[in-house]
Amino acid sequence: AKMAAEVRELRNFINGQFVGCSRHLDSYNPATGEVHLKVPDSGDTEVQAAVDAAKEAFKRWSKTSPRERSQLLNKIADGIESRLLEFAEAESLDQGKPVWLAKMVDIPRACLNFRFFANVILYQTEISSVLPEVGATNYTCRTPVGVACQISPWNLPLYLLTFKIAPALAAGCTVVCKPSEMTSLTAYMLAEVMVEVGLPPGVCNIVFGFGPRAGEAIVRHPDVAVVSFTGSTKVGSRIQEVTAPLVKKLSLELGGKNAGIVFNDVDLDKCLPTMIRSSFTNQGEICLTTSRIFVQKGIYDVFVKRFVEMTRQLTVGDPTDPNNKLGALISAEHLAKVLPSSLLLSYVIPI
Repeated sequence: AKMAAEVRELRNFINGQFVGCSRHLDSYNPATGEVHLKVPDSGDTEVQAAVDAAKEAFKRWSKTSPRERSQLLNKIADGIESRLLEFAEAESLDQGKPVWLAKMVDIPRACLNFRFFANVILYQTEISSVLPEVGATNYTCRTPVGVACQISPWNLPLYLLTFKIAPALAAGCTVVCKPSEMTSLTAYMLAEVMVEVGLPPGVCNIVFGFGPRAGEAIVRHPDVAVVSFTGSTKVGSRIQEVTAPLVKKLSLELGGKNAGIVFNDVDLDKCLPTMIRSSFTNQGEICLTTSRIFVQKGIYDVFVKRFVEMTRQLTVGDPTDPNNKLGALISAEHLAKVLPSSLLLSYVIPI
């Protein structure tokens, strides 16, 4: 493998400390194919230490007031925002997306995730019901469930990781996270921010590595009460299988095959820019992107002609160039999977 001029070695974030690992994985810059990071190849030992830290921290964190948790979440958001360009450039380097996109969407949304849940916990209200004939009142108490396992994907690395971390911490849970082994850099930088703002040790732990080795070790750990996973249906099925005997709480966002539907009476001047954006933003690597378009026959030919014309105007290239609309796909393996389907299957389907 080609090596970048500078190859950075990441460490796991466990109990408020950055901890080395005896094994490492190569992480590639998608735009150049060069190895630019050495990522911990964590296993049972590292996961056990992280879960132990989270379990111990839960005793204190679960008893903190909503206001105290809210203040820390806002400080994390401020810390990310103060390094917005640095985070955006790192996300682009690690994932392949244009810097301008990470700066406009990914990093601001990560800040918003923390701020949103910081506010929710201050003003959350519950509904109670009164049964006067028996003199009873039914009401709900929300209590933190324990240690949460959080496994996030490579397409929107910091955006989706923080969308898991923020509500868990806001609720009073502690977490053990595993970002995708292909996009670990901004998760590492997030840990740096957490140290800077004074998040108590063990409240958030980040373990890097492969899903079958590190991810499954977290998922199956008996002291992990809830699992949040975003990724493939195959892995989601495996998580259900592993956690079923322990009846763990699960949140699974799996796969995605989204269709756009275009009718004869559509205004193409409005429809086409939206359809292009929904199809190709982030190189099409979003679970919500349009991956099929059904077009009514009366407008099919003109739609396809104009859609192709607009697609050909999209510039693909160096993710650091603000003039390029698309950067690099995440990996050579992903390119090999995507390219044949785009050549062999019809993307725009007449109805």
